[in-house]
Amino acid sequence: MAAEYMHIGIPVLNRKEGMTYNEAMKFWVSSVDDYDFKIEYLKFEEGTPFPEILSKQPHVAYKVDDLEHYADQADRVIFGPLELGPGVRLAFVIWDDAIVELYEEK
Repeated sequence: MAAEYMHIGIPVLNRKEGMTYNEAMKFWVSSVDDYDFKIEYLKFEEGTPFPEILSKQPHVAYKVDDLEHYADQADRVIFGPLELGPGVRLAFVIWDDAIVELYEEK
C-alpha cells in the first residue's frame, strides 16, 4: 500500500483571492500550487453536500493506491467515496480523530 502527501485543507469564512467556485458541490477552493506549503483553502456555501465538520476542521489529503483499503482502516467514513471522473475517486474519513482525504487515481 502507498499513500503520498498531497496537501492540507483549511476551511475559511471569507473567500481568498484566486479561489475558484465549484458550482456542483457549492464550495470555493484555492489552488495548492499558490502556496509553498501545499495549503488548500476552502469556503463552503449553504447547500454543499460535504459534511459540516469539513467547514470547521482542517484535513490532510493523501493520494492512495487503494482507497478501499485505507477507508476500511479508518475509524469511519464521513463522505464518499465519490467518483470524480473515470478512474478518479475521493473520500473523507476520520482517522485517529483527524480528517483525512483519500484521493485515488487509477
